Amino acid sequence: MQMPEKLISITVHVIAFLPFVYTSQEHEKSTGGNYASKKNSMHRWSPKLSFEVTVHGFLLWASMGFLMPAGILSIRMSHRVESRRKLKILFYVHYTSQVVSLLLATAGAVMSIKNFDNSFSNHHQRIGVALYGMIWLQAIVGFIRPHRGSRRRSVWFFVHWIHGTAVSLLGVINVFTGLVAYHQRTSRRIEVWGIVFTIQLSLMAFFYLFQEKWVYIQKQGVILGNPTDHARDDLKMVTTQSF
Repeated sequence: MQMPEKLISITVHVIAFLPFVYTSQEHEKSTGGNYASKKNSMHRWSPKLSFEVTVHGFLLWASMGFLMPAGILSIRMSHRVESRRKLKILFYVHYTSQVVSLLLATAGAVMSIKNFDNSFSNHHQRIGVALYGMIWLQAIVGFIRPHRGSRRRSVWFFVHWIHGTAVSLLGVINVFTGLVAYHQRTSRRIEVWGIVFTIQLSLMAFFYLFQEKWVYIQKQGVILGNPTDHARDDLKMVTTQSF
């Protein structure tokens, strides 16, 4: 198994485990916390602030939870495409999805700085600060791509790939931590959103692994080489098993 496939497999297991970890954390904090302080915190939330938090969450889900993984899928699919036209289409899908993802994440960051209490008292805010810097660094690395055939191309590809994978994984984790932070501030249930997001990620991961093996699956129904040789090998196998 190649390194990207191993990394994706590990990522899938981490993502699948995250909702259970965060759910257990919610339960512990909700049972051991101060219910009066939670109630007061809920009263401090105006309808305007609630709407802004919802928009912020949607922007970051669309950016880090959907568009960035979709961009990774599209560029990964291009590795098995030979048509130049299809290659260009997949590249522009990757490029467009990442640019839109960057813009949405930036809009979410501006909303956070302008409207929210940025005390950095939870994991969501801390990861978010690091993530915003990493997103822009990834964009800069993407724009300074060396020409194919250049000596620096291999180094650039490795840095772009490993950093992009880290950004995508951190983005997914921060969507979950955002749901937990939302629950802690409002006491509203988030299980449905966590399950829906997990299902979406699982489907995207399945599609990633499936398209990796699609060519291999197709070859299973094709006889390669001389058919007579295959028939002779099958006959030998049957004869050996009979004795």
